[in-house]
Amino acid sequence: MDVIIITGASKGIGKELLCQYKEAGATVYGLARTNPEQEQSMFEVDLVDVEKATAILQGVISQHIGEASSFTLINNAGMVDPISLVGSLDPQKVEQAIKVNLTAPILLTNTFIDTLKDFMGTKKIMNISSGAGRSASEGWGVYCTTKAGLDQFSRVIALEQKATSYPTGVVSIAPGIIDTGMQETIRSSSEQQFPHLKRFEAYKQEGQLSSAHETAEKLKRFAMEVDFLETDTIADIRKFF
Repeated sequence: MDVIIITGASKGIGKELLCQYKEAGATVYGLARTNPEQEQSMFEVDLVDVEKATAILQGVISQHIGEASSFTLINNAGMVDPISLVGSLDPQKVEQAIKVNLTAPILLTNTFIDTLKDFMGTKKIMNISSGAGRSASEGWGVYCTTKAGLDQFSRVIALEQKATSYPTGVVSIAPGIIDTGMQETIRSSSEQQFPHLKRFEAYKQEGQLSSAHETAEKLKRFAMEVDFLETDTIADIRKFF
């Protein structure tokens, strides 16, 4: 039995991953703020409430640890807001973005590794990162910083797990530019606060955005086929498929 846990699973690539893993026969659970389609395997939780989210993850693992052959945690949830130049940032939005983009993945990963430390099967963590974490962009101070932090956190885990008896593999992967609600948020920002606005409008107009379905297919294939203990920790899906 392959057990998959996906955050941000009610929309975008998270929703597609949930559906596609189910179709592949995996035992899949989603964590999301909403559950519009009343998925039975979806837990409604805001990742700002990290204590609740980690308790759910621990419960899922404990439920299946006796029968599972593998566990995969996909830290997919993320938010691009606040889109604003530094000097005009909303403190509350900054705090929320850091919790969702960085604090939650750190603590969910901590729970995943601790709960499964004696599990001898396959263990994988796939952190959905972004090119924004690897290249600075005006107006994306918080988004770039949190994604860079997720990359560096993943590097640390990879180093630490080399010294363990039953290591967990981790990859922080950029999924490319996808036609999701996040892109809509970007396009609804102002050019004053996000100087690259016209470029992102052009991506949509010129059909340069990948679909959530196509991207999820590639990410699922990557997670199922690639040995996370042997591949590079920092990856870009576009270089694989």
